Amino acid sequence: MKQPLFSILIANYNNGKYLMDAIESVRQQTFSNWEIVLVDDASTDKSEELYVALEKDERIHIYRNEQNMGCGYTKRRCAELAKGELCGFLDPDDVLLPNAVEDSVANLRSHPKCALSFSRFYTCDENLNRTGECRLLELKGKSYFENRDYCPEHFVAFRKNAYDKTDGIDATLKAGVDQDLYFRLEEVGEALVLNKFTYLYRQNTSALTSKPYWCYYWNTIVRHNTCLRRGLPDKDFAYADYLQIVTENERYAREQVEKMQQSKAYRLGKAILKPFSWLRRVKCKV
Repeated sequence: MKQPLFSILIANYNNGKYLMDAIESVRQQTFSNWEIVLVDDASTDKSEELYVALEKDERIHIYRNEQNMGCGYTKRRCAELAKGELCGFLDPDDVLLPNAVEDSVANLRSHPKCALSFSRFYTCDENLNRTGECRLLELKGKSYFENRDYCPEHFVAFRKNAYDKTDGIDATLKAGVDQDLYFRLEEVGEALVLNKFTYLYRQNTSALTSKPYWCYYWNTIVRHNTCLRRGLPDKDFAYADYLQIVTENERYAREQVEKMQQSKAYRLGKAILKPFSWLRRVKCKV
């Protein structure tokens, strides 16, 4: 059976330090009929120096934003420029395992009604040493949106004709772009889970995901917009998720304070300062 063209989509902004790892992982795929669509979002690092050599490979197509436009705009442009029947995003600081495309293609071709296929990933340090593995996504008869499990998802393959039935990725988003994509895709087709590891997820301190509150904010916007599209009550989803985040952060803060108060250093410091507590009382009286 003829292999479909698979478009690997890379939105790059100042990830030249890691980019060649990502590119080489595509070149090492067991599936051979692929292209790379890379859109640079006006990087200011040495990414441009890498492009000179990469553009000699006819399978790699590099485009540039004239000015920094953000993640949503850049990923939307990647999807629009893709020529493949199937597509998948690869972050420029991450790496695909050699089986990623082949297994994802086989999964989608065996389930023609599915619009997207989730798989699994290993977490890694900055040197790609494995530090853990993601959970297995279980939809349990619910839609991905209703599953309320908003952990990262990698590698996700999707049909280009399914994407073209949507309004496309929201170009105004600065984060939460992948969630926006998955919610839109499951509105035009079914979601599928592949229980195979396909991806190395580098825990990069400069990445968007290292800024949790920023991500929470944009993901709340994505969930709110999804409720509007689907005619769902916002208070049962986006607002409920927001309250859950607030509650979890308050609990975490309390746990950290309690942990600090139980430490030997805290108790020792408190004992040392106790004799001087009268100074505070005297100052207050004055």
